Amino acid sequence: MITRSYRHPLNSSRLEPGEPLLEVSDIRLRFGGITALDEVSLSVRQGTVHAVIGPNGAGKSSLLNCISGLYRPQDGTIVVHTPAGAHDLTRRKPHRIAQLGVARSFQNIELFRHLTVLENLMLGRHIHMRNRLTRSLVWFGPARRQELAHRELVEEVIDLLQIQSVRHKPVGALAYGFQKRVELGRALCMQPALLLLDEPMAGMNAEEKEDMARFVLDAHELAGVTVVLIEHDMNVVMDISDRVSVLDFGRLIADGAPEQVSTDPDVAKAYLGEEVQA
Repeated sequence: MITRSYRHPLNSSRLEPGEPLLEVSDIRLRFGGITALDEVSLSVRQGTVHAVIGPNGAGKSSLLNCISGLYRPQDGTIVVHTPAGAHDLTRRKPHRIAQLGVARSFQNIELFRHLTVLENLMLGRHIHMRNRLTRSLVWFGPARRQELAHRELVEEVIDLLQIQSVRHKPVGALAYGFQKRVELGRALCMQPALLLLDEPMAGMNAEEKEDMARFVLDAHELAGVTVVLIEHDMNVVMDISDRVSVLDFGRLIADGAPEQVSTDPDVAKAYLGEEVQA
């Protein structure tokens, strides 16, 4: 069971539910003559699961790349709020953004395939490790105590994701569904206040999707993690999301509660390519 100590250090005094945690304002991202994001604005509230949906090529992954620092938008601002204040992410490097409590998974699995599940998860703790290299080379005293403390949190994540049986296996030898769990686990091991998930259920069968949705909700509810989720399965989106933002050709065309967005004619047109008759 994830404990209260799991929560990100900068989020230990936590924002109140409903307060803005992430604010994206008028983001514009261009690659040469192609505009990937065109004045996109949205607000993610503390304690919510916020889905970002849209057809292929709508700009969803580009948005997450801007938030996590992999891309730098030409215009606009991205601000994350912590109890210590507001932090502009727009020009920060990815590791600095991670230190503010922002973690992400990728659409394509990005794990170290030759390392074990446990070793991959321990890599998620690197931003919280404080010992100097000289101390870490000698595994006793502070270095030993630090690793044991980090290992304890990793064990919580292993239990949460029900991957105890594969903890010592190389990731490359695991089935696809388990690899997706490990990637989610590595992000969770960073103790994020904000978790960005890029199609965590892509390529899964119905049973695997159901399991992954439950794991995401468990992390959200038990650890107080706010989630931004890209997902194509509309049943999953409607079941677990508190709010949905819809992108189409890089523009935000709808933003609201799942039931509101699901009946929006602009959303139906984006997906179906035609007007929906009343």
